[in-house]
Amino acid sequence: MKKKSLSLVLLMVLALLVAACSGGKPNIAIGPPASETSSVSKLILDAYGITDDDYKAYQEGFGDAADGVQDGNIDISIGILGLPAASIESLQNSAGDVVMMSLSDDAISYIEENSGYRRHTIPKDTYDFLDSDVETVTAYAILMGSTDTIDDELGYELAKIMIENASENTHAQAKQMILENALNGAEGLPIHPGAKRYYEEQGLTIDNPVAELTADKSNRKNDFILGTGSQGGTYYPLGGEMASIWNKHIEGFNLTNTETGASVENLSSIRDGNMDLGMSVHVPAIQAVNGEAAFEGHEVPNAAFIGHIYPEVIQIVTRKSSDIKSLDDVK
Repeated sequence: MKKKSLSLVLLMVLALLVAACSGGKPNIAIGPPASETSSVSKLILDAYGITDDDYKAYQEGFGDAADGVQDGNIDISIGILGLPAASIESLQNSAGDVVMMSLSDDAISYIEENSGYRRHTIPKDTYDFLDSDVETVTAYAILMGSTDTIDDELGYELAKIMIENASENTHAQAKQMILENALNGAEGLPIHPGAKRYYEEQGLTIDNPVAELTADKSNRKNDFILGTGSQGGTYYPLGGEMASIWNKHIEGFNLTNTETGASVENLSSIRDGNMDLGMSVHVPAIQAVNGEAAFEGHEVPNAAFIGHIYPEVIQIVTRKSSDIKSLDDVK
């Protein structure tokens, strides 16, 4: 018994030493490096006065981050996702004690003053585990296209099929791709002339500057690349279905969707001629065309808005077992 008691004491001391060495800092998944998730995560943490010294950052895509939350290796995960997010539902099914944290009014005001994100309420019936509405912020997921490879007619067809064939897409977010939403997130961006032509034919008023194209249908290539996001997020599966539908309806058009770090990587790849279409949050898209934030000195002059995809909602999750009730507990 004495040996067992001594062993138990030693284990307790070892646990305390490990906790002391780590400083008790929570592990927070803030998104992949140079991603929009990373940028907005840091903005959210800034809103609470949380510095790099207050936590250990994990630069994971949301799928890997959710796995980390389930395993207990990550305390908090911040993601930009559609509603409801399959990855969060899967996490709840596995862990059974998911908590989604609201942002404070002061934090939301700070974020609105310093970005293009705006207040959004997640209704409590969005997820089975919610006991009340969740206050957060949102932006828009949009499709940007290269003016060097997406010619006028192709831009028209891409926009038209996004709207008129969205019912063929089984992803939950596809229901957001309707004419009434088509220009959400377009403010401040150059619009592709082909997309503009389609929307005006449908009775929409376009005030955006019109992008100038170097792409020409007469020398259109056959193979195109669509940048999406990580497999654990919304972009990758939704983009895969979008690509299949475009391939089905556009003759001689072959689009391959690829996993990426999402917005920033997609926009940079369009600029560098390595990608033809990219899914993006509208906030970094504006920064890209203006050469701001992550794109300072590296603006993206050859990207144009083609259409709205769905609302992007910041969702911050932890587990009851973490004893973290809000981001105020991180400091």
